[in-house]
Amino acid sequence: MGKLTAKQVIAYSKADPKKYSDGEGLYFCVRKQGSPYWMIRYTTAKGRREATLGQFPLMSLADARIAAAYFRKEVRDGIDPLLEKQKIELPDIETVDQLFHDWYRTDLSRRLKHPKIPYRVYTKEISPVIGIKCIAEVTARDVREVLECIRESNRPTIANDTLMYMKQLFRHAIKLDLTLNNPAAAFTVDDAGGVESSKDRMLSKEEIHYAFSVFHTHINSFGALTH
Repeated sequence: MGKLTAKQVIAYSKADPKKYSDGEGLYFCVRKQGSPYWMIRYTTAKGRREATLGQFPLMSLADARIAAAYFRKEVRDGIDPLLEKQKIELPDIETVDQLFHDWYRTDLSRRLKHPKIPYRVYTKEISPVIGIKCIAEVTARDVREVLECIRESNRPTIANDTLMYMKQLFRHAIKLDLTLNNPAAAFTVDDAGGVESSKDRMLSKEEIHYAFSVFHTHINSFGALTH
């Protein structure tokens, strides 16, 4: 039998913020703002966790006990109900296009100052070749096909960038347990655009004069100049 009664729950719902135990890990939680809610504490191999079962009065004491009993049964069966719920709420990621959009939304758009650069490379160079493929079905030959299409158009820089993004994209898939293999991992810049060498160019007299005029204008930044 639980420790709480229906009358107590109604009374507690109007009281000061506190957690009231009903036993076996079930708690009635009253907070400063928002509706009271039912919470269950449980333990897995990864430690103690907490999960919200529902809000009061939409979930009554009797309903909360039923939900808690079902929750505890899943835990005894080796299932973490909280993780299962999170998996259900995750969007389906099956194709390479879906993988990239998840990577863009959860990583690139937050981390990079110019996320449109990898977005443009993906939509123009990668997606037309492997975008509709299932992630686990992409092979090293598919990666080579993407790179060869770019090499044939004599764009070595784009080829190298594309290889870099494909490696990162499939590392994202591995991180999400969507595949065990990175089909781009074995490729190097030699398979893409090759090692790019910087180009040396001498400045013209006009460019030299302009450069020194800029230096003089911003003398405090560059320090004393000698001719």
